[in-house]
Amino acid sequence: MRWRFMGMVMVITALVLIVQTVPLAQYLRTVELDRLVTGLERDAFVLAGRAEEALESLDPVDLAAVSEAALEYRASGGGRVVIVDASGIAQVTSDDDQSAVGGDYSSRPEIAQALSGTISSGSRFSTTLDEQLVYVAVPVLSGEDIIGAVRLTYSEAVVDDEVGERLRVIGLVALLTLIMAGIAGIVFSGTVTRRLSVLTATTEQLAGGDLSARADPKAGAPELVRLARSFNRMADRLSGLIDEQRAFAADASHQLRTPLTALRLKLERARDLIESDPAGAASRLAAAELEADRLVTIVEGLLALGRAGASVSPVVTVDLAAVARERVDQWEPLAAESGIELTLEGPSGVAVLAVPTGVEQMLDNIIDNALAVSREGDRIRVVISAADRPTLAVHDEGPGMSNDELARAFDRFWRGGTTTPGTGLGLAIVAELARASGAEVSLTRRDPRGLTATITFDRA
Repeated sequence: MRWRFMGMVMVITALVLIVQTVPLAQYLRTVELDRLVTGLERDAFVLAGRAEEALESLDPVDLAAVSEAALEYRASGGGRVVIVDASGIAQVTSDDDQSAVGGDYSSRPEIAQALSGTISSGSRFSTTLDEQLVYVAVPVLSGEDIIGAVRLTYSEAVVDDEVGERLRVIGLVALLTLIMAGIAGIVFSGTVTRRLSVLTATTEQLAGGDLSARADPKAGAPELVRLARSFNRMADRLSGLIDEQRAFAADASHQLRTPLTALRLKLERARDLIESDPAGAASRLAAAELEADRLVTIVEGLLALGRAGASVSPVVTVDLAAVARERVDQWEPLAAESGIELTLEGPSGVAVLAVPTGVEQMLDNIIDNALAVSREGDRIRVVISAADRPTLAVHDEGPGMSNDELARAFDRFWRGGTTTPGTGLGLAIVAELARASGAEVSLTRRDPRGLTATITFDRA
């Protein structure tokens, strides 16, 4: 990944440099050509001013002075000079052999245009010199009369050489930029891959059974920090689930061992008595059936607790008042048979967030426990409060609990000192369902007796 990342950075940088350099080269060539033409026009007008008197008189002495100036100009790198009279005949050139003097230049387009009074500039291919030339031709004026023209020519290769020199500098800068991009890519990718390597090693630790393995969520790029935090949340959740499963298995084995042992003993005793004491054997079998029923109840409670603890269902909007009314209506006949008053108080509609069927199961377990500890004539009140965080409270008039008992009330299989039948899983199931729903559950003592079980929900 490190080298691929570096290569990608360098390729992108190279593409950007190419996209920028191609139009830049064209721009530099245009600028350099314009600069050259502007300089040639200036020089042409200077030479035209010096040649004006010589072209008027055509005096050899004056023409010789202008010819010397043309030679000096070309020697200084200013380009080739041709000065013609009004008829287009060359009177002065910057050539060393002066063979072009007396030649007819009137057929040259730029000369003809200058003799007509118009400045001419541009580039064209010279068949004589076999190269591309940049030229400027200006008229030589004497008053309002055109008495000749000055043409300066320059090899366009000089422009290309100048542009090439600048491009070489730019290319060197581009090469350094590309190298720096590669180095930056190596450094940055090394940082990323190093963090990923550490995270991979941590993942391997976790996969190997080290549940304490955690990633460092404080170093690296923001994306890697978020990834490390997500990994740690996953590891915490996984560790918690494994601890819960271990505790679940330990509790289940402990709670099932006693009834299974009792069931086996009763069955063995019944087998021994089946011939000598049929009535005693029948009694033992009836007791074994009760143990089997107890086992079924414990297993069902364990399954319910397992489903509640493993709940990953998303929370949904639930009408707390409607659910409470429906459950109270279901439990009210059973409470009436025991001489217990079951009532519901609160608004007619309160929307809360909870896992599907979570409110029903929590309320069923709390009412079931309240009925188990209530006596004839007691009252159980289900109260709904529509506060910022709505609450569902169940008040009973049972014996209540001590502080130590309240601290352990939600533990699995814990039943305190009560003699009422049960598995000790009801409140543990309530706590798991509350956690899955994002709610909070608590138990408090009432004065003078009884308990209040309160579940606080998030408002929908």
